[in-house]
Amino acid sequence: MENLQLEKLRFPIGHFEKPKIYTKEIVSDFIATLAFFPERLKAEVSHLNEEQLNTPYRDGGWTIRQVVHHCADSHMNSLIRFKLALTEKAPIIKPYFENLWATLADSQMVIEPSLLILEGLHQRWSVLLKSLSEQELEKSFIHPEHNTAFQLKETIGLYAWHCNHHLAHITELKKRMDWR
Repeated sequence: MENLQLEKLRFPIGHFEKPKIYTKEIVSDFIATLAFFPERLKAEVSHLNEEQLNTPYRDGGWTIRQVVHHCADSHMNSLIRFKLALTEKAPIIKPYFENLWATLADSQMVIEPSLLILEGLHQRWSVLLKSLSEQELEKSFIHPEHNTAFQLKETIGLYAWHCNHHLAHITELKKRMDWR
């Protein structure tokens, strides 16, 4: 029972599931999720006080503050990976240790700079993604930790899930704590 509860706290929307096929509509929906994420995130966190921002979404998990900063870190890395895949042939990307990044001093600061980063980054990312041809969506990068090529269309879906995943960490915590 405890394992099921922990899994629900860790993955409130479940794990990412790749579509069997990637239609234009599916990819467009993923891009829309990415485009509106900064606005949705800001609406959920901008009114929270310091104590609330410093509350972990689960025991042993990141605080809301760290989740916001993580999204900025992660999505910056992802945009760079997209650009590398679009300008090089199946580049090997540089992984990063997100858990260690979440302990650095800038992950303890106010969240407004990361919200601004996400706003600008997602505007640029959305423009880039909307411009991609079917052929460009097939391009890929290689993730050395998995020794696997990830196509851009798959990665768009993964990051749409990533947005909703972390947003759910925040919204579910707010429900449990009865924060309005």
